[in-house]
Formats: sequence, C-alpha cells, structure tokens
Amino acid sequence: MVDVHSKAIRSKNMRAIATRDTAIEKRLAALLCECGFSFRVQDATLAGKPDMVIDEQRCVIFAHGCFWHHHHCYLFKVPATRTEFWLDKIGKNVERDKRDVQRLLSEGWRVLLVWECALRGREKLNDVALCERLEEWICSGGHHAQIDTLGIHELKDDGWQPPPES
Repeated sequence: MVDVHSKAIRSKNMRAIATRDTAIEKRLAALLCECGFSFRVQDATLAGKPDMVIDEQRCVIFAHGCFWHHHHCYLFKVPATRTEFWLDKIGKNVERDKRDVQRLLSEGWRVLLVWECALRGREKLNDVALCERLEEWICSGGHHAQIDTLGIHELKDDGWQPPPES
C-alpha cells in the first residue's frame, strides 16, 4: 500500500508529534493533582526521563502511547506502509523501555506505566477509576505495575507482560 502523503508532508506530520506535554501526559498530570500528589515532570537525570516523578513515594510514572510502545490493545495497529521500518522502530522503543525500567528498579525507584488506552479512547477508564488506581498503587508501595483499560496489574521486573487472551 502506498502512503497517501508525499514524503515531505509525512516528514512534517511526524515532526509535529510532541515528545512532552502530550494530551495523555496532561490528563495524567491533572489526575495526579486531583488526587493531591506533588510531582516533577520529565526528569532527564533518571533513566527514560519519566513523565512524572513523585519523590515522596520514590516512584516514577510513564504515560505510554499504545502505538509508540507497542501495547497489546485496540489502539495499536501495525502500519500498512513501511511495516518493517515501523516494527523495527517500535521494537527498539520497547527494548529501550525495558532497559530504562530495569535501571530505575535497580536504583530503588518504583515504576508505574499508564497506557494511553486507559486515558483516552472508547474503552478508557473514567476519572474516578483512574484516580483510585493511581492512589492505590502510589500509596500501597507497589513495586512495578501498569494501568490499562482493565485496571491495574503488577508486572515482572523486566516490564514484559503477555498479551491479554483473545
């Protein structure tokens, strides 16, 4: 399948994709404020430059886009054009994520991944459910977990979890 945009237009569109202050990061920040948590954003001194850092609980939170970090949900679709390129690029993101999470865990940080599908889309969690899950994990002392459309789940230390059963 041929791309519907010229190379110049596709390049311009890709450059416009934000790397900070994305819609999902803003929504997550608003929820954390609503729950009463103080946090720092995008700490470049920590592995992976976590989206939110809550020093008081020694935890970091990543707001992961389902496409860019290959989440096994309805928001992830394999691109029809340049498929090999995109799968390679996304695969490298996943490997980098694993390395960053391992490093953070080894440095004594607790790590929470909040997936885009939990924050937006037809299956998103409502604000009350998200706040409850965030508070539950942050205050419980959980080691490593993720929040997706199904709620909160503890993860293995390498960050990998098998895809949900179909």
